Amino acid sequence: MSTTADAAKQGDLGANGRHRMLEIEHAQLYFPVRAGVLVDRTVAHVHAVDDVSLQLQEGHTLGIVGESGCGKSTLARCIVRLLEPTSGSVRFRGTDITHLGRKELEPIRREVQLVFQDPTSSLNPRKRVGQIVGGPMRLHGIEKDKVEPRVRELLERVGLSPEHINRFPHEFSGGQRQRIGVARALALDPRLIVLDEPVSALDVSIQAQVINLLDDLQDDFGLSYVFIAHDLSVVRHVSDYIAVMYLGKVMELSPAKQLYDKPIHPYTEALLGAIPIPDPEENRARDRMVIGGEPANPLDPPSGCRFRTRCPRATDVCAEIEPPFAEYSGGHLAACHHPLSVSQEEIAGATRSPLSPLSAGEVMPDGRQGTRGGAPGAGSGTAGSGTAGSGTAGSGMAGSGTAGSGTAGSEAPSATERDEQGPAADGEATGS
Repeated sequence: MSTTADAAKQGDLGANGRHRMLEIEHAQLYFPVRAGVLVDRTVAHVHAVDDVSLQLQEGHTLGIVGESGCGKSTLARCIVRLLEPTSGSVRFRGTDITHLGRKELEPIRREVQLVFQDPTSSLNPRKRVGQIVGGPMRLHGIEKDKVEPRVRELLERVGLSPEHINRFPHEFSGGQRQRIGVARALALDPRLIVLDEPVSALDVSIQAQVINLLDDLQDDFGLSYVFIAHDLSVVRHVSDYIAVMYLGKVMELSPAKQLYDKPIHPYTEALLGAIPIPDPEENRARDRMVIGGEPANPLDPPSGCRFRTRCPRATDVCAEIEPPFAEYSGGHLAACHHPLSVSQEEIAGATRSPLSPLSAGEVMPDGRQGTRGGAPGAGSGTAGSGTAGSGTAGSGMAGSGTAGSGTAGSEAPSATERDEQGPAADGEATGS
């Protein structure tokens, strides 16, 4: 295996000349559901992460948002290799770490760190702060006499007093405990930090302090972040790009400002509408898209678009064909047959992104056939890799329940024709 330094030299350059810190290609993670008394057999799979492709440039922040249960935290654990993906690939600075063993991952562990959601349960209550923050350094063979000075330096850097080195976690507030978690993540001078809802358990005022701290640390150390949250108002202030996830799949991927100014996917519009506005009169007066019902069962996800069972704009094509990522101007990607906030000219100029799922069809929002991009695939034997062009959208997925999936042939109706049919009711957009 090549060293991390070699990987950085070999890594591809992004459009802005920066190295790609992280590349995720068609990553899937299915959790088996087992049953049986005498024979333990797999009867279904939970589709936790299903054909996700993302990229992160060095020094940037990628925000991942979505409601609870959409697969954000599972994807985070795949990135840091606490979990091994079922299929697909995860590359860090050019090195494929998807299936590396424990020994091979040791040099990667120094450069990829994770900050957990709950600052209380993520810190050992029986250890002092000095032991917690210094633990990673001792594990990686740093000389003992250098550990304590480094711990004191890190505590001061995250806004705590170096004298706190001998205190226990219960002696700190929630915000202070999260700062200890950040100090531990910084102990080995990482290049990438995955932040799994780092401020969701904190008060609003403390949230702002921790976010400002993370922003300062990124500027000082040149860090790259994957910032996971379910609150779009928080992600807005820290992210360069934002990915919106729903039921294991990415619905929209966009530069942060474009996502807030011009949401294209109906699910993104609904999430933005849930953000409260401080002015009560303005909050009551605004026109919001409200979605009903509950997310579909991840054991048996819907055919076609995952969001169609709750989408007020869903039509028959949403059940028949999984939408590919259409790339609009400014690098704005959305997987929707009935996009919002875009003109017919913008739809006509959209191209099919190579980040589209392998199971997605070829039909663009205006009904024309998209051209598949040249992104490398996830390898042979990928679950759910049937192409929509042959009438098997999502076929081969364990327990995916794709009965009634249609073909993605050239007879698909255009976006204008589909809109004339009228939006289907929430419970009627089924693929029969």
